[in-house]
Amino acid sequence: MLYRLKESGYQAYLVGGGVRDMLLGREPKDFDVATNARPEEIKELFRSCHLIGRRFRLAHVRFGRDIIEVATFRALPVPGEEEGEAPGEDLHIENGRIMRDNIYGTVEEDAWRRDFTINSLYYNIADFSVVDYAGGLEDLQAGWIRLIGDPVQRYREDPVRMLRAVRFAAKLGFRIHPGTEAPLFELGYLLDDIPPARLFEEVLKLFLGGCAVETFELLRHYRLFQHLFPLTEEDLAQEHEGFPVKLVVRALANTDERIAADKPVTPAFLFAALLWGPMRRAIEEIRTESMTDFEAIQEAGGIVISRQAQRVALPKRYTLPMREIWAMQPRLTQISGKRPLSLLGHPRFRAAYDFLLLRGEAGEDVQELCEWWAAFQEVNADQRQAMLRSGVAGTAKKRRRRRRKKPAGAAEADMAAE
Repeated sequence: MLYRLKESGYQAYLVGGGVRDMLLGREPKDFDVATNARPEEIKELFRSCHLIGRRFRLAHVRFGRDIIEVATFRALPVPGEEEGEAPGEDLHIENGRIMRDNIYGTVEEDAWRRDFTINSLYYNIADFSVVDYAGGLEDLQAGWIRLIGDPVQRYREDPVRMLRAVRFAAKLGFRIHPGTEAPLFELGYLLDDIPPARLFEEVLKLFLGGCAVETFELLRHYRLFQHLFPLTEEDLAQEHEGFPVKLVVRALANTDERIAADKPVTPAFLFAALLWGPMRRAIEEIRTESMTDFEAIQEAGGIVISRQAQRVALPKRYTLPMREIWAMQPRLTQISGKRPLSLLGHPRFRAAYDFLLLRGEAGEDVQELCEWWAAFQEVNADQRQAMLRSGVAGTAKKRRRRRRKKPAGAAEADMAAE
């Protein structure tokens, strides 16, 4: 792609996170290209090109399964083109935020328009050099996350930059420069005006990048988490003996572990954990004597999801499995008759069981249930029938008697044998 642009008479650079990660010795996850070719000219060069965006006009060029994002160099705002003075069709500023920006310029102007210095590095294929206009190489060596320009103005232009600062700090293990850091404590409210759909995409980047625990801690430190998950933050403020912080942190740690092991992760499970505390509170508030556990969870789930979606959008492809995971929690307490056998074949059983384990690790009183289901999945058909007759209390009591008679380490063998 770079060479085709160059051979067609255009400038072409690799830019952004791909260059940054290569300089840090990390494997880039994607590559972005910057050029002086206009979006329409890029589309003429590449058949697989699709133009997207109204706020920022971009070209997406498909190569096999990969999509390369190609952006045209953008210019610095012209003095006098301030809010309400000359928005025009290409530049529109509203309440300090850039709503539309398709003013094109040079590579140097483009460098100063980017957000962080370490993301403003350009690899030039013409002479295989790294071009640095904003001091990104120095900050890369020093381990600083630093905004280009006035931090308050840059955050007001696009409040999502606050989330990006936190994400890069957690991902790279860098420190946020004091000038870039100070406004984070005061400007979190700007996130309230960001469309929920955009915040959903940002939340996925925050928590599915392999450093969710560190990201969560930084978000709470800078008082930004409350603007993404206000119900969860309200619940965290009333923690008792580590719950629900322990559950949220354990869910995030589990996500990090699975990503590190190259195992699949589902946002539905993570969202179910993040909102479990608010769910418990909602159940207490709406429950009546005539309600079953299932009915209470269904009604509370609808309330919590509806309120959360006002801040961060929750697509139905995730809310449906979330509600199934929640709804199966009381069903997992029914350990007699045919119910346990039918639950084993449920498509959402494994996620619901893992969620039960998570609750146990967080301190909820479900440890005996966790042990019973762990054993129930391991034993043969005859032993399962025996467990269904004895129930969780009897099974747990029998294991405790055997532990007193046997040396340490024999409990696992007992569980497998029952």
